[in-house]
Amino acid sequence: MDIQRDDQNLNQILLEETFYVLTKKNCVFKVRLTRQGLHLIKESELNFKEQVIPIRDIVGCRCLRSKKQSKRCVCQSITRSTSLEVVEETSGDLDVNDTSAYLYIYAYLFQDTKAASKKRERTIITLRFRSFDKFEDNNREAQRWRTIIKKLIKGDIVTNSTILEFSSSQKHRESRKLLVLCNPKSGSGRAKELFQDKVAPVLEEAEIPFDMYLTKHSNYAREFVRSNNLFQWTGIITVGGDGIFYEVLNGLFERSDWSEVIKSIPVGVIPGGSGNGLARSIAHYYGEPYLPSPTLPAALAIVRNHYAPMDLVRIETTTQIIFSFLSVGWGLLSDIDIESEKLRILGGQRFTIWSLARLIGLRSYGGKLWYLPAEVPLVDPKENLIFSNNIGSNTDLPTEVNLETKGRARVDSWYSANSRRSAYFSATGSSYQSTAEEAVADGGVNSSPQEKPRMYGPASQIPGLMAPVPSDWKCISGRFVLVHACYQSHLGGDLLFAPDATLNDGRIWLLIVQAGASRSQLLHFLLGLSTGAHATSKSFEGLVQLIPVNAFRIEPDMSEEGYMTVDGELVDYGPIQAEVFPSLCRVMVP
Repeated sequence: MDIQRDDQNLNQILLEETFYVLTKKNCVFKVRLTRQGLHLIKESELNFKEQVIPIRDIVGCRCLRSKKQSKRCVCQSITRSTSLEVVEETSGDLDVNDTSAYLYIYAYLFQDTKAASKKRERTIITLRFRSFDKFEDNNREAQRWRTIIKKLIKGDIVTNSTILEFSSSQKHRESRKLLVLCNPKSGSGRAKELFQDKVAPVLEEAEIPFDMYLTKHSNYAREFVRSNNLFQWTGIITVGGDGIFYEVLNGLFERSDWSEVIKSIPVGVIPGGSGNGLARSIAHYYGEPYLPSPTLPAALAIVRNHYAPMDLVRIETTTQIIFSFLSVGWGLLSDIDIESEKLRILGGQRFTIWSLARLIGLRSYGGKLWYLPAEVPLVDPKENLIFSNNIGSNTDLPTEVNLETKGRARVDSWYSANSRRSAYFSATGSSYQSTAEEAVADGGVNSSPQEKPRMYGPASQIPGLMAPVPSDWKCISGRFVLVHACYQSHLGGDLLFAPDATLNDGRIWLLIVQAGASRSQLLHFLLGLSTGAHATSKSFEGLVQLIPVNAFRIEPDMSEEGYMTVDGELVDYGPIQAEVFPSLCRVMVP
């Protein structure tokens, strides 16, 4: 009975209007708004067709007016169909002779025709309200639709009384404002352009304002989040590779109010670097198509306002405490990561090139590896989802659907909001900042950059790095080609490291390859990383161990030199240990 009642609530008609397609006057559509989504119903004597734009695929909507034309024949009642443009209601450029109100609805529809071709396609549904002779009356209807759609997107409860109480004076006000920290030199140096071209338009469609700061030097983002009043924003967005997320994360734990901050301010990630392990992992967990548009799943995660808990790992070295979200490395993969920095301009291709170089000059490292096996049962990945990923397809829906209310005979064309590049930052009250002076906000904590910051965060639950390990830990000693620990599914865009990992499974996935493997075996191992075959194929038995653990310690032979990395960042070479803290922070998910 409860399921039946839920279905009835989803399909309850909240708003309904009749529209027709301008190019086909006899093509009539009924448009219904329910809690499920926007229903486009085409009815004729011989045919009935309905398509649904799910609410979960809609990112935002805006009310606009037609733009005044520079040249216009006196015999024309309206502008020519090929030149109609729209502007904001407050613009001095609007066409007062057109009393229509235009509601633009922006959606990114999940297309699932084949397993290999999953993608999201941007669609604009344009509703033209023109039943009344005055713009104010048409605008009232458009604003009523806009307000209810916005409430549904946010997950607010919408009742019949809510709809009836709506008045034309009501305006939807976005309560969120985001802090965007962008590393313009990340990857091949296109992070800023990626944000401008791919992410900012989506934020404008959702009418979410932001303040953007470009990092000027190493640890700029870390110092920023440590020393500023973050509560003036409702979320933090990192644009770049995993390195800038690492900076932000550790800056948060250098605040005395770290506990309050991580509970109230989620963090999102826009992939724009060479290694985008976290962004790729989040898309993987939630079934979002990552290619060919890696930034889209992340942009949708931002506008949907959904968060999920994420495990963090506390790292202890002989000189510092670090919090990590991705990996700890020693050996081959860390060598490739650090030594390929000189090829950063090549983007992700640098890893492929340097992998071959390191196979030719193969190294191994002596030492001991201690670990505490994970004994808790694996978390079902579906339990970590905010909502179901069973998204229906709309493969036959065009990328723009333009409808108008039936009324006085006006024949207009439709302007694509996709080309309104210049309005991305003004309409939402967003701003760019780029200098250190502008980055200082009032009310900061721990704001002295000269002092070495103290690391806060939860206390360790295992013995200190220099203390003996407990008796229930296991030990492997000898020579290792690599030891690499990861807590996400992917180390990079095409590196499926731990196929069974989830965002908050409470586990560290420890990959061990001991010395003795041939170059040919290691080449096949590296190739297998792209598909996860190294973890599932029997051909790697005896070569690769992938062990779920709760904590580990590495004690390298200090008579040798090598690299230790945390989230791809170089740390002191020497003893290092790690322990997982389940669900310690929140990240934005789609």
